[in-house]
Amino acid sequence: MEEKKLDINSLIGFLLIGGILLWMLYMNPSAPEVVEVPANDEVVVTPDDQQDVVQPEAFQEADSAAVARAASRLGAFGYSATLPSATENKTSVENDVLALEFSNKGGYLSEAKMKNYKTFDSIPVYLIKDNNASFNLNFTTNDGRVLNTKDLYFEPTVTESGENTIVSMKLKVSPDEFLEYRYVLKPGDYMIDFSVRSQGLNDVFSSSAPITLDWKLKGYRHAKSISYGNRYTELKYEYDDGSVDYVTDGEDEDIDISYVAYKQHFFTSILLTDTPFETGKFKSEDLVEDEEVDTLYTKAFASTLPLQLEGGELNYNMNWYYGPSDYQILNNYDRNLDEILPLGWGIFGWINKYLFIPFFSFITNYMGYGIAIIVMTIAIKLVLSPVQYKQYLSQAKMKVLRPEINELNEKYKDNPMKKQQETMKLYSKAGASPMSGCLPALMQMPVFYALFMFFPSAFQLRQKDFLWADDLSSYDTIAELPFYIPFYGDHVSLFPILASIAIFIYMMMTTGQSMQNMQQPGMPNMKFIMYLSPLFMLIFFNNFASGLSLYYLVSNLITIGIMLVIKHFILDEDKIHARIQENKKKPKKQGKFARKMQEMMEQAEQQQKKGKK
Repeated sequence: MEEKKLDINSLIGFLLIGGILLWMLYMNPSAPEVVEVPANDEVVVTPDDQQDVVQPEAFQEADSAAVARAASRLGAFGYSATLPSATENKTSVENDVLALEFSNKGGYLSEAKMKNYKTFDSIPVYLIKDNNASFNLNFTTNDGRVLNTKDLYFEPTVTESGENTIVSMKLKVSPDEFLEYRYVLKPGDYMIDFSVRSQGLNDVFSSSAPITLDWKLKGYRHAKSISYGNRYTELKYEYDDGSVDYVTDGEDEDIDISYVAYKQHFFTSILLTDTPFETGKFKSEDLVEDEEVDTLYTKAFASTLPLQLEGGELNYNMNWYYGPSDYQILNNYDRNLDEILPLGWGIFGWINKYLFIPFFSFITNYMGYGIAIIVMTIAIKLVLSPVQYKQYLSQAKMKVLRPEINELNEKYKDNPMKKQQETMKLYSKAGASPMSGCLPALMQMPVFYALFMFFPSAFQLRQKDFLWADDLSSYDTIAELPFYIPFYGDHVSLFPILASIAIFIYMMMTTGQSMQNMQQPGMPNMKFIMYLSPLFMLIFFNNFASGLSLYYLVSNLITIGIMLVIKHFILDEDKIHARIQENKKKPKKQGKFARKMQEMMEQAEQQQKKGKK
């Protein structure tokens, strides 16, 4: 191995560097290095500058050179760095539902706590905390400096006006020239009045460079199931015409924006403006990579919105909403905020808004939430029972006709066209149709889909217990697994198991026999389809809200009960068979559609015969 030797050149270099450092410390023991900032570079006050300039106790003894240096770096806004308020202090205010903290640095909310709600693990719900959010105005001054308000210090004042609390945060150029964020907190209200205005800055703001508002937030996890909560977490924004669009994962850009909402499953942060933003750039990034990982955040949201000067000044009236994603609360503001809830589009949303939500809110005034779900399900099934009766009647007719259809299948097994013609004639004479059972099922689909959207969005179910479920808005757990199963999870939920059994019994009663009869040689096993729905319910609903699984369980049990009542006490298959035979004897005038179909089939049969010749 080569022996290490002393490098005389390295030794001389180290001695020179050490000598220079010692000389610098001797000449300037406390003052930081002065860095020249190019005119168009972003300006940031360094921690060393803050230490020299803004400590209130030692302000009178502060180094005048450091004050001048900070003022030089900030230009006109250097005055704000010389005030006693240029510290990391917080201003706290609260009402009945919100506890807020504002930071002198940036003048924005540094903490927003929901006073009446807790997370799944009994921690207070925070929408803003520990720097998970930022609010910034980026602008250029007339002397070419690019500034960010998140890096500058505001002077706070708190006043009372009647029952309202007013927090004013001013970024000052002089005692009478400033940029102000003004917050008005009203008693018992999640909506905060917010205005951005400037005074005497028409000679400070550059009219040739844009002023942009940047709002960012990383949503905290509040629910047991990360993936389930994240499914209902998204960025939504409203156009000036009232329509709403969304970004779940990715980037988007649009025009005429009247509000931006960072919607989490059960809590929401919204910025509203009286003067629509001309354009908006939005970004949503999914931070959940794996359900197994104990993730702190769900998604990261970012919005960039331009602000317009009026006479060289800023003057925007806006609002902040920090509160529950509750339909009743959001709808009461009459600002179209209920549109951020995933209640379904078109008819599905109307059913939820005008039927299910009012009815559920009414019955929960008189009973527990689990019982309310059962009562609501019973009421819906009773209303739909006439439709289900029609569906079962159609199934009964098809069952009665099955022997005759089998005879036709055997008689014309070598002539599919003729078999189809004779089958249609039989249906026409008997007054039956395989499609008549599908129509009632299709009529029920809007109701079923609306309920599928309703239960996950029902804020009232959050942390409400029923039987073994401690939270109807999350999954119920009867056993913890020592490992994680993809798609299923690391626990066993009982409500999905019971709902799967009920769905299987229902499908055995309704489709088991018909699927077996429909089986054709060479086709896949149709009976397997019967097992898909229970299997999906068992696997994928293991992480869904237990309230939704409870609804499916009760709904299918009631459906099974109604079908048994109809079969044994209302419909008589012998009478149906006798009625069908009577109908077959009567001449029946064909409808235009049926006649046209028969003519087409006859023409096809004739062409087929000619082709064989």
